[in-house]
Amino acid sequence: MGTKVLIPLCSDFTEKRDSVCIFGTGDFGRSLGSKLLQSGYSVIFGSRNPGDASLLPRAAEVLGHTEAAQKSSVIIVAVQRDHYGFLEELKDVLQGKILVDVSNNVKVNQYPDSNAEHLAQIVPTATVVKAFNTVSAWALQSGGLDANRQVFVCSDDNKAKQQIMDIVRAIGLTPQDKGSLVAAKEIEDYPLQLYPMWRLPMYMCAGLTVLVFLYCVVNDIVYNAEKKIDVSFLLMITIPNRIFPVVSLMLLGLCYLPGVFAAIIQLYRGTKYSRFPNWLDRWMLCRKQLGLVALSYAFLHAIYTLVIPIRYSVRHRGDMSIISQIKLNKTRILEKPLIWRSDTYLALGILGFFFYIVLGITSLPSVSNAVNWREFRFVQSKLGYLTLLLCTGHAMVYGWDRFLILTRYRWYMPPVYMLSLVIPCTVLVLKLLLIIPCIDSRITKIRQGWERSSSSKKSEAKLKSCSVAF
Repeated sequence: MGTKVLIPLCSDFTEKRDSVCIFGTGDFGRSLGSKLLQSGYSVIFGSRNPGDASLLPRAAEVLGHTEAAQKSSVIIVAVQRDHYGFLEELKDVLQGKILVDVSNNVKVNQYPDSNAEHLAQIVPTATVVKAFNTVSAWALQSGGLDANRQVFVCSDDNKAKQQIMDIVRAIGLTPQDKGSLVAAKEIEDYPLQLYPMWRLPMYMCAGLTVLVFLYCVVNDIVYNAEKKIDVSFLLMITIPNRIFPVVSLMLLGLCYLPGVFAAIIQLYRGTKYSRFPNWLDRWMLCRKQLGLVALSYAFLHAIYTLVIPIRYSVRHRGDMSIISQIKLNKTRILEKPLIWRSDTYLALGILGFFFYIVLGITSLPSVSNAVNWREFRFVQSKLGYLTLLLCTGHAMVYGWDRFLILTRYRWYMPPVYMLSLVIPCTVLVLKLLLIIPCIDSRITKIRQGWERSSSSKKSEAKLKSCSVAF
C-alpha cells in the first residue's frame, strides 16, 4: 500500500500576526480593520455600543473600550480630537500601551499643539505614535493605494515606531520615518495642503492669462469697435490662440530665468554656501510645475491651430480672395521669401513643440527615476534651452518685419507677439553671457566648492609668510 501524504490547506500557511485594537467604528476604523484582517492580524474593535456591530467586519471582535484595550498592546485611536475625553478614564488600562493617533484637523493650525501631542498629554503613561493620517478610508477600501501609499510615522519611542512601521509594511503601504513626535504637527498639516507646489505656477499663469487677454481685447475688439467694426467673434478662437502661445512662451522663459538669477547671485557673492532670497528659492522649487503648465498651454495652442482651416471666417476670406482674383483677372504670384518664412515658422514650431513634450515626459517620476543625474540635467538644461530657443525663433519668424509697420501699433500698443519675446529673449541673452568661457569657468568653480573669501584669505596668508621671511 502507498503511503498517504497529508497536504495542508492554504489556510495553514497563513501567517498569524498579533492582535490590534481599534478605538472607533467609523469609516476609517472599519476600512483599516478590514485591511488588517486581510493581512493576518486579529482585530478587536473598542466601541461604546459593542452590541451594534452590523457594519463592522465579521471576523473582528467587538468589545467595550476597557475589554478591547486589555487584549492588545497596540491601540489605533480612530476618533477625532474632540472625543479624546473618554481615554482619561482608561489611563490605568492604557499604561504601557502603544496609542496610534490617526486623526486630522479641519484646517491648518487649528490647535496650538498637534493632536498626537495632545493625546500624549491626556495619557502620559502610554506611548503615542502618529501614523496613517495620510491614508484615506476610500483608498483602503478600494485598494487604489498608489496616491496614498506613503505613510508618515513619528514618535518619541523608536521601538514603538518600528513596530507600527512593521504594521504599515504588512498591509502593503510604505512607511517613512519622520522622527520624534514634534513632527506630528507637520504630518497633520500635510493632508490639508491643496497642491502646494502648484500654487505659485497657477497664480503666475492666471495673472499672465488675464493680462494678455485684456491686452488682446483692447488691441483687437475695443479698437475696432471704436471704428464701428464688430469683430467680437474673435473671442472664441483667435484671441485664445494668441493667449496660449504668448503665455506658454512667457512661462517657459520663467522656468529658466530663476536659474540665471541664481548663477548671477553666486557669481556676485563668490560662494554657493550663501542662501538664496526666499522668493528665488520658492521660484526655483516650482520650476517643474511651471514647465508643465507651459506645456499644457502649448498643447492648447497646437489644437486651436489645427482648427484654423475649417473656421467659417477663414474659409470665407479665402473664397473672397479667389473671387477678387477672378474679377481682376489676376493671379497671386507665388513669393519665394514668403514660402521660406512660412515653412521656417512651421518647422521651428514643430521642433519646439517636440522638445517641449520631451521635457514634459522626462519630468514624470517614472521616467526621471530611470535616468541618472547627468542625463536628467542634460535634458532639462541643454534641451530645455534648445526648446526655449526654438520657440522664441518660432515667435520671431511669425512676427518677421511686422514690428516695423507703424499701423500695427494700435493706440501705440505693440503687437501681442512682441510681449511674448521679452522674457525669453532676456533669458537667452543672459545665458549667452554666462556661458562665456571666463565666466562659465568661474561659476563652475563656485559650484564645486570654491569660495572667493577663502582664496583671498590664503593669498593674505602667503603675503604674511613672505613678509616674515624677509
